[in-house]
Amino acid sequence: MRRATCLFEAAAWNYAVRPICACGHEASFNPHGLWWHFHKRMWDDRLEPARGRFWCRKCSLHKRRRIRPLRLELIQQSQNDIELAFPPEREWKRAVSRFRS
Repeated sequence: MRRATCLFEAAAWNYAVRPICACGHEASFNPHGLWWHFHKRMWDDRLEPARGRFWCRKCSLHKRRRIRPLRLELIQQSQNDIELAFPPEREWKRAVSRFRS
């Protein structure tokens, strides 16, 4: 069984990323746009360091500070995933080619 360890692997294997807050709030993100967002900013896309880049918007409105999620889960993609800008096709194919080799 494949187990993704970074955002790129999640995107390559079509797993959506779902951060879960301590309060129970959650959202799911399309992995392709999320990987591209991290890649453009040269952020570490491993799941544990990536968790530090997420924060709960609902909690931040009430507590007036950023609350980091407890964990990131990988789930099947759905129509309701939050979509960020997708990578250009050329960049995505180049990354997949490096991944396969």
